[in-house]
Amino acid sequence: MHAGSAALKTAAMPVSSAVIDAKALVRCALFAALIAALGLLPPIPVPVLPVPVTAQTLGVMLAGAVLGPRRGALAVVLFLGVVAVGFPLLAGGRGGLGAFFAPSAGFLLGWVPGAFVVGALAVGATSLLRLIAACLTGGIGVVYLVGIPWMAAVADLSLAQASVASLAFVPGDILKAVLAALAARAVHRGYPALGA
Repeated sequence: MHAGSAALKTAAMPVSSAVIDAKALVRCALFAALIAALGLLPPIPVPVLPVPVTAQTLGVMLAGAVLGPRRGALAVVLFLGVVAVGFPLLAGGRGGLGAFFAPSAGFLLGWVPGAFVVGALAVGATSLLRLIAACLTGGIGVVYLVGIPWMAAVADLSLAQASVASLAFVPGDILKAVLAALAARAVHRGYPALGA
């Protein structure tokens, strides 16, 4: 009897683990869809840069802050995968592999480690200031760390020129970081197990 119940327990574990994985995948897909939906807002061109201001980084920060590091990064990977196969989900209706060779591609690729860092720093955060710091560090610091060198190389700018020009993005990104932190705190209060 004891051996039989142990066998049943062992057989049931993969099913419950699959349910947990399915729930996590659905959450990742929902946040990938949120990032896509934020792309419907028209991009704001920056006169001195070949990279527009978009609302999609707000979704990237939210994915990390709400889902945690691995799932937040996975949500961004899912979104970028759909873009890569040709769906025009980037702001301005862009999509396809060509988007990953443009001056803005470094910022897109930076979204993955950016979401991961936001999530890693936001784990267990209850303070709004800590959530804002997580969003600023991952959603701005990490994304710029990847995006600026890429933009400099592709747009034939010096690293200093690309860095100075990117300052045009900072005020909007700070606002997005604060909004993401406020939203993440509200989500965690209402659904504390969501990132688990």
